[in-house]
Amino acid sequence: MASSPRRTVVCSVLPLLLLLAGAARAAGNFYQDVDITWGDGRGKILGGGDVLTLSLDRASGSGFQSKNQYLYGRFDMQIKLVPGDSAGTVATFYLSSQGSAHDEIDFEFLGNASGQPYTVHTNVYSQGKGGREQQFRMWFDPTADFHTYSVVWNPTHILYVACRRHQFYVDGTPIREHRNREAATGVAYPRSQAMRVYASVWDAEEWATQGGRVRTDWSRAPFVASYKGFAASGCASQDAAACARSNGAWMYQELDATALDRLQWVQKNYMIYNYCTDTWRFKDGAPPECATK
Repeated sequence: MASSPRRTVVCSVLPLLLLLAGAARAAGNFYQDVDITWGDGRGKILGGGDVLTLSLDRASGSGFQSKNQYLYGRFDMQIKLVPGDSAGTVATFYLSSQGSAHDEIDFEFLGNASGQPYTVHTNVYSQGKGGREQQFRMWFDPTADFHTYSVVWNPTHILYVACRRHQFYVDGTPIREHRNREAATGVAYPRSQAMRVYASVWDAEEWATQGGRVRTDWSRAPFVASYKGFAASGCASQDAAACARSNGAWMYQELDATALDRLQWVQKNYMIYNYCTDTWRFKDGAPPECATK
């Protein structure tokens, strides 16, 4: 979508989502926007607040959370994932509320042995119930540069977008859309609990890489993922009814025909798991929301 090498955009698919075209979103400052909540010094804010690094070693990983909570919004993070042999590691960017009946919207990046593609793991929880996984291979190297990952969450749908940075432009691709089918199916949709934004790097060698068959090479520790460009635009009120009446651009974003083509392209060529088609797991038929996707 960007035709000029001098034009700066955050994610070229987003004008297709009916955002104001052409304007880059202003990123915040990590000192002002987040708290490092665990890791005993393994999370570090650098560059006056522009960059935050999270590291993992055998003793611990690390993580941070946003100071604000949001009920609906658009959330962007630029991430440079762990390079080289990252088997057994997981880097995350997600939204979550608290409690046993929590809501959650997950972006998880499962590391792999050198030369093998990362796996993007997505999941949606509502009222404490998840199990709505879709997984994708990365079609670009997410360790060579910072790339933007975005979540759009409104009463209609949840949209996951991966934005690959090229030399002169950013190639935005929607990878998943999870629509609100609560009225038709009775399956709860995240619509009443405010969520914080979280990020972490942690040890998941028991399952993350080829089902745990490829273990972590701890001689390569610390494993470091870098974050920058955090931008959150959403309803920060705790009043669910008020947030449902928000007039932010993210409340009305939908995919046009071109964006839908991109979504179908990535799902056809790079999706490696879809819970809706897992007949071994759901022997009595797919979950009800799958019939109307």
